[in-house]
Amino acid sequence: MQNQPSVRRDGGTSTLSQGEIKLWSNKKDQAQYESYADLYAIIKTTEKLERAFVRDAINAEQYEEACGRLIGQFKVLWASMKDTVPNVEKFMSDYNMQCPMAATRLLHSGLPATVEHRTKQNRTNDPEALGVAETVQHFITAMDSLKLNLAAVDQICPILLDLINSMDKIATLPPDFPPREKVRVWYSKMYQKPANYELPEEDVRQLMYELEASYNTFLATLRKK
Repeated sequence: MQNQPSVRRDGGTSTLSQGEIKLWSNKKDQAQYESYADLYAIIKTTEKLERAFVRDAINAEQYEEACGRLIGQFKVLWASMKDTVPNVEKFMSDYNMQCPMAATRLLHSGLPATVEHRTKQNRTNDPEALGVAETVQHFITAMDSLKLNLAAVDQICPILLDLINSMDKIATLPPDFPPREKVRVWYSKMYQKPANYELPEEDVRQLMYELEASYNTFLATLRKK
């Protein structure tokens, strides 16, 4: 039987009996390949996590913590490599990744499924009064930010996410509470934009209108209790 060529891995070099194949020739190329590997790993891990959650192999709290961490890692990594990977879906297609759940979570939603669909049970030690107070605070903060022309993605998205999470602490609100859904839609819409993207004036005006209407609906709902 003919001997197979030997292979030795050493950093960025693969050594075969016929010669060497270099995966990179400088530090910049090395960093790029490592970023590709990290992106691939995050997408694959997210897909496995989503499927584990769907199959009840992981509880909601564990899922939400892990998913939130992966979303954060993805945002940081992709922001640093958009010049080389401007389209993550094309990256996934090029590498035949077959990760539809990860694409939805990382590229389109930006929220763990438990937050997006409000499926996590409220903790008994998380009083509803605290959720009400935080929701009021985040509504006011979001509207004040827009009034001050702070309309960039990295300025508004964190506030909207806090607003969604605070409403989730109020167990008496229905799962399909319209103000929460409006905030979620805006969050997902902005999440897909670069961090320095600023909402155009017409979008700022529309978001302000919907926040004010949602805030009034929220207060009216509280009064009915």
